[in-house]
Amino acid sequence: MKITEFTDKNTVKRAVFRRPDDANKGTLGSLLSICGSYGMAGAALMAGKAALRSGLGLLKCALPESIYPIAASALWESVFFPLSENSGAIASENLDFLLNESGRSTAVLIGCGLSVNSDTKKLVTEFIKNCETPMVLDADALNCIADCPKVLLKAKTGIIVTPHPGELGRLTAKSAREVNAEREAAALGFAEKYGVVTVLKGSGTLIASPEGRLICNNTGNSGMATGGSGDVLAGITASLLAQKAGAFDAAAAAVYLHGLAGDIAAEKLGKISMLPTDLTDALPHAFKSCGY
Repeated sequence: MKITEFTDKNTVKRAVFRRPDDANKGTLGSLLSICGSYGMAGAALMAGKAALRSGLGLLKCALPESIYPIAASALWESVFFPLSENSGAIASENLDFLLNESGRSTAVLIGCGLSVNSDTKKLVTEFIKNCETPMVLDADALNCIADCPKVLLKAKTGIIVTPHPGELGRLTAKSAREVNAEREAAALGFAEKYGVVTVLKGSGTLIASPEGRLICNNTGNSGMATGGSGDVLAGITASLLAQKAGAFDAAAAAVYLHGLAGDIAAEKLGKISMLPTDLTDALPHAFKSCGY
């Protein structure tokens, strides 16, 4: 399968809207972030900070109460919902609260550092089946449904999934090597089979739509190959979705901006010393270079 479409600055313009002079936090999107677990507070923080740096009006972080103190001290701009937990992860007994809060949001991000156990599997599965707000499923949310990806067919809303090759492999009973051997077919096949926008991460990240559209990204570099870069991408994607961009446009623009921020950071710091947080710090420059 030959790629014929690539991201560029126009990809961003299709997803990022000019904010009016009378804008307020209520008109710029509200994101419910269901992320983090004991030992994985950083994933929730990196995703949240990236979402805010991408123009979001209001961030609401739902996380285990055990990591609330460190999260609140590191991310002042968020509203927090400290939740009861099971083995350091958000307990499934919080499902009704999270569904209610999702109805008061314009998008949901679930999965970054969430943890995988029987309780989080139940939480993610039931949330997917009952949530009516557009959502991004990343990292452990995908691992939680690896044994039952058909739950995506029961979703009541649009979904963006952001797997790396290993995660897509678990969802399709293949190895990461097999996924990488046929990246275009793997991304497009999953998108079409389950009706979700699929972002297959890696060098030349692919964005596939359920309708058969496939676009390749050519920003980014090897300095981004470190734990946490995916959390930053998830935050950007969910932020644009919360600001009412269409799912495919939000995903494609987020991938382009994420890679562009990586290129800006690499030029300043070098590839070896880059951190995922450097991508977030470079996001303002990435938006500016696209005319914002």
